Amino acid sequence: MKCFFIIFLALLTSLQCVAQSVGSPKPITTYHNPVIAGDFADPSVIRVGDSYYAAGTSSEWGPAYPIYTSKDLVNWGYIGPVFNELPSWTMGSYWAPELFYQNGTFYVYYTARRKSDKHSYIGVASTRDLRKGFTDHGLLLEWTTEAIDAFVIEDGGKLFITWKAYGLDKGKNIEILGAQLAPDGLKVIGKPFTLLTADRSGWESGGAEGQAIFKHGRYFYMTYSGNTCCGTGCNYQVGLARAEKLLGPWEKYVGNPVLVGDENWKCPGHGTVVTTPDNRFFYLHHAYSGVDFTFTGRQGVLSELVWNEKTQWPVFRYGANLPAQAESPAGSQQKKESELVIDFSKNTVDFPWVWDVSMPRPEFAVRSGHLQLANTSANPIGSFLGMVLKKGTFTFSAAIHPQSDELQNVCLYGDANNALGLGVRIGMLELWQVKDGTRVVVKTMTIPESSAPVWLQIRSRFGQFYEFGWRTNQDRIQLITDTWIDGSFLPRWDRAPRIGVSVFSPTKGNSQIQSIRMNYE
Repeated sequence: MKCFFIIFLALLTSLQCVAQSVGSPKPITTYHNPVIAGDFADPSVIRVGDSYYAAGTSSEWGPAYPIYTSKDLVNWGYIGPVFNELPSWTMGSYWAPELFYQNGTFYVYYTARRKSDKHSYIGVASTRDLRKGFTDHGLLLEWTTEAIDAFVIEDGGKLFITWKAYGLDKGKNIEILGAQLAPDGLKVIGKPFTLLTADRSGWESGGAEGQAIFKHGRYFYMTYSGNTCCGTGCNYQVGLARAEKLLGPWEKYVGNPVLVGDENWKCPGHGTVVTTPDNRFFYLHHAYSGVDFTFTGRQGVLSELVWNEKTQWPVFRYGANLPAQAESPAGSQQKKESELVIDFSKNTVDFPWVWDVSMPRPEFAVRSGHLQLANTSANPIGSFLGMVLKKGTFTFSAAIHPQSDELQNVCLYGDANNALGLGVRIGMLELWQVKDGTRVVVKTMTIPESSAPVWLQIRSRFGQFYEFGWRTNQDRIQLITDTWIDGSFLPRWDRAPRIGVSVFSPTKGNSQIQSIRMNYE
């Protein structure tokens, strides 16, 4: 009997293996949102050949408009900014870059604030090689007191630009307008026409923006976003519209909004639809993490659209809420974030550093195995060089060789008037805070003088609460804070803080940073 039972189990196992190899479907590979972690709002995505390219808002951070590339829509690598040098007519608010490609040339239609009157308008730039940056062609579209959120589409051999209008004009409904472009895409040549007008009530009461247009069957379709995009009071949502002709009339979907926030992902919207080689439709857009919220910013997330062939309307495959996990577009595995270690005795400055565009551009270089950052700013934070935060819970540290005059810091930077940091001079630590432009020394501590580097550390929980510590050599971290410090004053309306290093001194001294480490939890 025992022998029979063993034979039966072996036969059953063999049959299961045969069934799996012959008749069972292949396992589904999934990805998790976000696909581009960290502050990457208003993403625009295009596919050229077998590669995808995405650009996003940089707001008040330079260099302007980060660009990423991917082969599968879920694993993305940074390739550089649109602009290493900021366009001469601009002063900030680097929002909503829209990528477009034709005849071997990449174009970007970008929103920026004009120096002369501080109004936000649309410029255009082009390149034949994304990795070499773009050549700016200047201001393209000026419309009343604001024109933002460009989107360009080809129809019948003609190019058209669309944009959000009247967002700052009181008493006038916000509209999405369009106009024809010159064949080279560098000039508006047509009269403006209306595509959509935002309703004054309901989910569009805060306006309509972030439109993206694509073709399927006999219709043009549009995704667009309504209500308030940013900050703790956001209520962003996504709607659909369609038209048989680009110039309209456009019909809004009666089931709008079709994508809304929940406890996992808040305030989704403003993205672009791209098709895969096997004709699947994906919407790369932004949303706030339900855990870290504004402290990490609006992150790049991916949602799939599928078609209801009866109604000829698309629907989001996983319902009206952003999926935390979904089927991968190309069946590839999503890579996990690993520990970041930058050893300046081995690495160069080819890292996606960011800085505040309202301040002098930081002067930095790698020399003698150290990152040397010069103090060129007169503000109470000094010169800051940072990186995008990908999660709100992390440990960031830097090995610094103390100097006599320079206060070298690990720093959380919201803007020029709001920051938190821990600095070191020879024999001394200084924990400081800048809030609404006022600098306060929270605590000082005497430490032994040594030729060895001092490790300064910031530990974060959910991007809001911070503790600061230090060590030398292989010693254990000693905390300088007794309790967690609340950094909720750091996020600005349209952007999240950055983590990095800064140097402050009465003279133009240089920091001496040996290495940097970042661990996400």
